[in-house]
Amino acid sequence: MTPQEFILLLMSVLASIGGQFFLKAGALKLGRVHVGNAVSHIISIITIPELLIGLTCYALGALAYILLLTRVNLSVAGPSVSLVYVFSVLLGYFIFKETIPLTRLVGLSLIVSGVILVVWQK
Repeated sequence: MTPQEFILLLMSVLASIGGQFFLKAGALKLGRVHVGNAVSHIISIITIPELLIGLTCYALGALAYILLLTRVNLSVAGPSVSLVYVFSVLLGYFIFKETIPLTRLVGLSLIVSGVILVVWQK
């Protein structure tokens, strides 16, 4: 992976992580959705800044990913962006005080190992 390709990957991953953070923060403001309040909650999404920022971050991440796909194989890009899952768990732990069970840590280490194997060049 060239430095330019790595930068595109990093931009995609960071924007997606930003999207995860802001969507979670906005969802906490939104509150629990159930059948009785689903329509009003869907409409109120446009009034919660964090949700709009999160959606914008996802759009920027998708744009960077599309640009990455013009340069690298999908078989490399696809698994590489799975690092978003790893950082989302860390974000949940450090920012939102969520717990990380041992089985999740094992799964995250498998993701990281898999990404290393996928992008490893001989």
